[in-house]
Amino acid sequence: MKLARGVLAAGSLAAKCKSEIFYDQATHKFSRSSNRAGGLEGGITNGEDVVVRGYLKPISTLRRALKTANMITKEPVQAAYERSDWCVVPAGAVAAEAMVALVLADAFLQKFGGDSMTEMRRNFEGYARQIHDF
Repeated sequence: MKLARGVLAAGSLAAKCKSEIFYDQATHKFSRSSNRAGGLEGGITNGEDVVVRGYLKPISTLRRALKTANMITKEPVQAAYERSDWCVVPAGAVAAEAMVALVLADAFLQKFGGDSMTEMRRNFEGYARQIHDF
């Protein structure tokens, strides 16, 4: 089984998990040598692409029923076999993408929100100018 980078990083030396920071005078931007943090550091975006890796647990339906107990009689019985989707990844990916979009939209609204789209755009553009001029 191939381990995810985050799992491998947890057992690594700190120097293997960090990305050096550089400043480009021409573009007025800070950048990193890599995106090992996945775009987030300490719960704050760092300007790099936000990378989300999701995992799904195995589906709960088994072809060979497990033992269970009847809730009324409390006697042991075999669980019933019910058909289920054999590949939940496509649906899971859609749900995960939607949730990431909602969380990012909520964070955006907390930072730049206002009483109108015009006000929110003004707040965002002012922030972008401030970052550019830093």
